[in-house]
Amino acid sequence: MANLLIRSAAVSAFLVVFALVSPRTCRCSTQVRRITPGFQGSQMNWIDNDGVFLLSNSSAFAFGFTSSDPTYFFLAVIHQPSTRVVWAANPASPVSNSDTFAFADDGDARLEAGGATVWSTSTSARGATAMVLLDSGNLVVLGGDPAAAPLWQSFDHPTDTLLSGQNFYGGMRLTSKPNGHNLTYHLVIEGGDVVLKADFRPPQPYWTMKRENRIIKNFSGDISDAVLVSGSWNTYDRDKVLLWQFIAVDAPRTNGTWAAVLGSDGVLAFYNLDSGGGPQQTRIPQDLCDTPEPCDPYFICSGGPRCQCPAALSSVPNCNPDISSSCGGASFDFKKVDEGVGYFATGFLKPAATRSSLMGCRDACRGNCSCLALFFDDASGNCFLFDQIGSLRQLGGKTTSFSMYIKIPDGGDSKGSGLSRVIIVLIIAVVTVFVIVGLIYLAVIRRRKGAPEPSDHQGSSEEDNFLMENISGMPIRFSYTELRQATDNFSVKLGQGGFGSVYLGKLPDGSRVAVKKLEGIGQGKKEFRAEVSIIGSIHHIHLVRLRGFCAEGTHRLLAYEYMANGSLDRWIFHHEGQEEGQRPPLDWEKRFSIAVGTAKGLAYLHEDCESKIVHCDIKPENVLLDDNFEAKVSDFGLAKLMTREQSHVFTTLRGTRGYLAPEWITGYAISEKSDVYSFGMVLLEMIGGRKNFDPSETSEKAHFPSYAFKKMEERKLADVVDPRLLLLLEPVARSEGGDGDHGKKKGVAGPGAVETAIKVALWCIQEDMALRPSMTKVVQMLEGLCEVPEPPTSGQMGFRLYANVFKTISEEGATASSTSGPSDCNSDAFLSAVRLSGPR
Repeated sequence: MANLLIRSAAVSAFLVVFALVSPRTCRCSTQVRRITPGFQGSQMNWIDNDGVFLLSNSSAFAFGFTSSDPTYFFLAVIHQPSTRVVWAANPASPVSNSDTFAFADDGDARLEAGGATVWSTSTSARGATAMVLLDSGNLVVLGGDPAAAPLWQSFDHPTDTLLSGQNFYGGMRLTSKPNGHNLTYHLVIEGGDVVLKADFRPPQPYWTMKRENRIIKNFSGDISDAVLVSGSWNTYDRDKVLLWQFIAVDAPRTNGTWAAVLGSDGVLAFYNLDSGGGPQQTRIPQDLCDTPEPCDPYFICSGGPRCQCPAALSSVPNCNPDISSSCGGASFDFKKVDEGVGYFATGFLKPAATRSSLMGCRDACRGNCSCLALFFDDASGNCFLFDQIGSLRQLGGKTTSFSMYIKIPDGGDSKGSGLSRVIIVLIIAVVTVFVIVGLIYLAVIRRRKGAPEPSDHQGSSEEDNFLMENISGMPIRFSYTELRQATDNFSVKLGQGGFGSVYLGKLPDGSRVAVKKLEGIGQGKKEFRAEVSIIGSIHHIHLVRLRGFCAEGTHRLLAYEYMANGSLDRWIFHHEGQEEGQRPPLDWEKRFSIAVGTAKGLAYLHEDCESKIVHCDIKPENVLLDDNFEAKVSDFGLAKLMTREQSHVFTTLRGTRGYLAPEWITGYAISEKSDVYSFGMVLLEMIGGRKNFDPSETSEKAHFPSYAFKKMEERKLADVVDPRLLLLLEPVARSEGGDGDHGKKKGVAGPGAVETAIKVALWCIQEDMALRPSMTKVVQMLEGLCEVPEPPTSGQMGFRLYANVFKTISEEGATASSTSGPSDCNSDAFLSAVRLSGPR
């Protein structure tokens, strides 16, 4: 038995040694200066060398696994004398000690964890022959030609550090590690300037090179790239002309190894790595109070830094108003912050309004539920609105013309103010009761005076007529005979909807209308009257206007303005039986204008109406176009035109298949963000000129949103764009001096907006509704008023669910199941109908 145990132990030891020395696994624990394809191993293979396996020629830099935690590791480049990490492959995705780095036979270097690729150089099939760490700290993948440029280099993908000689140019981004509030900072080159900004929503800049007073200015011009040279941070234009120099140290060592590190405090600090790696006294910005969060949000920062809660919030717990948004209908008030207080971002952002008044600025913030604070400049009339606030700045003895107001929850004032509000509410309630009693009294008096009763055929009363005709703001009330004559006895049918048919009509003044004849809605006259009063009070250039209505007997009709070019789907999709070229495709300018108009209409419904209106059925068929192809949203506000029982049935699922947000399917509560999702789907269809699900396409392209995400990650945006649109865009790009790259041309409605529109669409269709922007933010992004960041890869659960549902329907047909019993919202029977709600 003992012999058997000894043999087993020997075999086990042999297998372990074989695994460690196998050439396909790693080069034992030896540190090398060159890696060739076929190399792989984990942190455990180089544990004797602290995880390091690749050295530069001078051994000043090393590449391998490192960690400040014994459990999680990063694949990083380390400056060995100072032990500082200067680059990391997976800064946000640490791996375990058994996860593998491999320089595969196909030439791709990658980090794998649990069978998934965490990081990759994407150099497969490009002829990679070696990976080398240069003495500059640049990790490079070389091809067969040693004189050629590297296939990949870490200097092109900085994390939070720039090294001596490392070019930092437009399109790159230096990102700090998250701080205690999970806030990160970014260094970018944009607008011809070097900019530091905080990752608020939207991002807020707090320093720019051109506004720095410590620079040596050689020439004026737009900055194209920046390089750290011997303790001097130099900036150049496109022609490599030296523009500005920021001197980080007065007497730099010309041969020293320098680093500029963006810290989690938002400060860009300079280090001489050869002298122990300590930071220099020169920092950007020099004063911590000029950064976004030296103190907690809303606190006032002064030298030190010292943090103090403003007197206006001293009675608020933790000096935090605790109002992330007023979008949920919460009541709020404004509090004025102490005099002499400023905010870092007002010197870098464009104001939301110019030459305004304080009252107008407050009204703008009050009407924007995302606005949490405002700054108003009495001298210039500039109004700044902020959706997120960092710490404030005490301006000391400096005079300032700025006034700051913060939203706080209503009721945060003294008991006296609360009592006054109660009194006001009671007065309004009493007055309302008297008005209602007065109206009832007038109606009773009219009846007692012998007003004739209507016939059973009419089914209405003089009381109803009196009330309907005396509601302020009501649209025109037509008789059934008037609308029947206007439509020539309903002879010209424009279309068929869930609630009935739509007919072309002509009013006595010569204007054309689209008359919707509602059928089988089970709607009482009072409910219909209330609904019409709401719809009739909504007026917006991008919402179809309700011209009038008819509520006579059992007849319910709505007369809308006529839209000559019909619905959007007729212009972006190729319909069966339509000859090629019969209806020319819309050019990009028109599509972009339609997208912006639709977004503005929805933003009005969500944020500017007295009551928030969620459309619930955004699709191309409900976007109508007038003679000039101006977009107007239709069928809004009619979601309640159904009986109480129908409202209960369709509360959890309402809309049209293919445009429903995931929360409809999963049964979560819906909000205006559900409309944002539907708009994103429509925007994708406008860009691609196809339905979001097409079973005739290949499996990869059948579900268009998934395909668009894939192409965005591969940076092949042209594959997402309608081929007919590409033919129209190419001449425009060439006329602008472009190279046909539809993602990077400038201009709000030009070819450059294609990439912006795709990014916006992918933000809108995020599975997590919290990630979707508001429609107001969508308008701002489309119009170029704010930056559009790279959208995250959407969660795949929703896409899998939709794809499976669509696949099942396409394979088994769209016939509803005949089986009885409760319907399952994920079943084919439940999703089989084109309409998933009651008629609208």
